[in-house]
Formats: sequence, C-alpha cells, structure tokens
Amino acid sequence: MPTKYRYAEMTWPECDAAAKARKVAVLPVATYEDHGYHLPIDTDVLLATEICERAVARIPDEAVLIPAVTHGYSPHHMDFPGTITIGWDTFIRYVKDVCLSLAHHGFDRVLIVNGHGSNTSPLDMAARLTVVESEGRCLAATVNHWGLRPVREAGKEARTSGFGGTSHACEYETALYLALRPELVQMEKAVDESTPLPPSFQTDLLAGKRADGSVASVMPWWSSMTESGVRGNARAATREKGEIWLEAAILGVIELTRELRELALPARVDHH
Repeated sequence: MPTKYRYAEMTWPECDAAAKARKVAVLPVATYEDHGYHLPIDTDVLLATEICERAVARIPDEAVLIPAVTHGYSPHHMDFPGTITIGWDTFIRYVKDVCLSLAHHGFDRVLIVNGHGSNTSPLDMAARLTVVESEGRCLAATVNHWGLRPVREAGKEARTSGFGGTSHACEYETALYLALRPELVQMEKAVDESTPLPPSFQTDLLAGKRADGSVASVMPWWSSMTESGVRGNARAATREKGEIWLEAAILGVIELTRELRELALPARVDHH
C-alpha cells in the first residue's frame, strides 16, 4: 500500500505515526480574490495547493500535506467583486491555532507555503507565535512559492516581461494557471498593466525589489493601481513557461522541506 501523505486521509494513529516519524507538516495558505479579466478568483488557492500537493506526493516519507487555509487577508482588494477577506487578527490566530494543533500532536516542523502576497506579514507573525507559544518545540517557517530558490532561478531564464511583469495575475501566475487548468484561462482577455508606484515601492514576484530604489513598501487600494486587477504582463504568459515554473516550485518545496527537517538548533538558554 502506498504511503499516505494527505493528513485528512489518515486515521488518528497514522497521524500520530507521521508526527513520530518527524515528517514536516506542509500547510498551503492562500485567498480568493480578483485576478484580472482572464483568471478565476481561485488563482492563489489553486497555485499554492497544487504546488504543495505535487511536492509532498513525491516525498511521502518526509512530509504530510495539511488541508489548506484558503481564506486570507485581502481588504485592499474588496473593490473587486469576488474577493473574500479575513481580518488580520482572526487570520493570524487561525493559522497559529492550526500550527499549534499540529505541535500539540507532536509535529516539530511546519512549513507554511503562501500563495498570496498580502498574507506574507500575517503568516510571518503566525509562524513566530507558533514557535513562541510552543516553547520552541515546533519550528514554523513560511515561504511564498515565488520566493523558492528554484523558482527564482527559473524566472530569470524563462520570463520575457521586464521588471514588474510578474506582480499579480501576471506572466508568472497566468502561466502557472495555464499549466494546471488551461480551460479556465481566458487569454483573449489578458492585459498588460504596469504599476503607477515609484521605484522604491515597486515589487516583482520573481525579481524582488528594484536596484534603483529603497527596499520599502506601501499598499494602496488595489483599484487605485489597476483597472483590471492585473499588475504585470499577463499577455506574456504561456503554458510552456508555466510548466517550467510549476516543476521549479515543486522542487523548491521539496528542497525547503528537507532543509527545515534537517535544521538542528542548540537548546534555548534563558540568561536571567
């Protein structure tokens, strides 16, 4: 019988055995929101969950796939119908409680894989609180799937858009959706919208921040920066690029899962 890797399909003794085997709990987190005229509102959810599903399926002896947290923090997108947002404090506590539940059952490593940019700060806090409130028994880490090392490397090679071309509902996200569910992508409606923000506040998923600006951030209402909901060049997306980036993301989750699993730290020392 193949090794189970989906947490939800395990019996409670199997969950206990997975924790005792020191498998990493991989938790996808995303949100439902606008992604232009051409992509469904489940874009962030589909990308994060599929990347994690395919990655954990390859390493069932090293990780378990936790059911996704599919609602996140998107208040600045609420001008666009379809968006669902959760209060930042509720969101942080919810994710933290999921992680602490896993810690209670013996999982000592949790990898949160994020698919929505504005979840980044709340998820960092949820992970930090997990470590603190578990007294260090559980190390929770976070990563945006576009921040995975192999994805960043593949981005340099496969992208054809300039800086800012991969920001939201863009070349990157559209290409991934084309690789996963091409029948739901309306490429004839794809647009190329650039950000009106100055260099210090510009961000590109695959390239990070601009070299000619400070590393700063600001988040206006989304509708003040884009008419369609897109930031970037969705027209540059192809299924072929998506397949390259999907495989890179899968390998990146595997690589990071192993790195987290092997992480060893000295015992905490209270110097009072």
